[in-house]
Amino acid sequence: MEVVGVDACSKGWVAVRLVDGRFRDARLCEHLEDVAAGFKPEIVTVDIPLGLTDQGWRDCDQLVRGKLGPLRNSVFRIPSRTVVETPVYEDANAKCREVMEQGLSRQSFALFPKILEADQLRRSGAIHFYEVHPEMSFRTMAGAPLSWGKRTWNGQSHRRALLAEQGVEIPDDLGPTGQVAVDDILDAAAAAWSAHRIALGQAESCPTPEQSDLSGGPIAIWY
Repeated sequence: MEVVGVDACSKGWVAVRLVDGRFRDARLCEHLEDVAAGFKPEIVTVDIPLGLTDQGWRDCDQLVRGKLGPLRNSVFRIPSRTVVETPVYEDANAKCREVMEQGLSRQSFALFPKILEADQLRRSGAIHFYEVHPEMSFRTMAGAPLSWGKRTWNGQSHRRALLAEQGVEIPDDLGPTGQVAVDDILDAAAAAWSAHRIALGQAESCPTPEQSDLSGGPIAIWY
C-alpha cells in the first residue's frame, strides 16, 4: 500500500512516500500537481487548508487549535473564500475586517497562494487530497499535546522519535531533497503517516461529520 504526505515549503512542496507504512523516499516539487507523478498512491494528504467557506470561519481550525495545547498557535484560522482570493494584503486585511469582523495576520495571508494552488487542483478533480495538520498527527502519535516547537532541537528530536516508533524511519541522507528544512521533512512524514491511517480506515476527522464548502466538498482535518 502506497501513500504520500505533502507539506508546503519555501521551495515549493515536499512529499514523503510510505509503502506499507515504511519510508520509501522523499521528493521536492515546484508544483503541487507534480508530487504524485510517477507514484501510485492510494491516499495523498497535504498540510494546507483545503475547502473554503462562503462565510464564517472553518470549524476544523478552531477545533484542532483546542486540541494542541501549547502549540495551538501553529494552526492559522483561514477566512472565507472572498478574503483568500484577494491578492493584496492591505485589501485582504480590509476585506477580512469587513466580512469576518477580525483583522488578517500576514502569516495567514502568506499561505493564500499555496491554498489557492491546492484549491484549484482539488476542484479540477486531478488529485483527491485529504487535509492534515502535522501537529495533530504528532499529537495522535504521542497521545498528548507536544511541548516543544517543531523548530527547536527538543521538538525535532521528539518528532523524529515518534515517527520511528510508528515505523517511519527517515534516513540521514535524503539526497537533493535534503536541502529542505528539517521541520518540513518531518511534517511531510507526519502527513504520510496520517495518509496510511486513512488508507487503513483508522483515521478520524475533525470535525465529524465534516463541514462542507459551497460545492459540497469536505472541510476537515484528518489525523
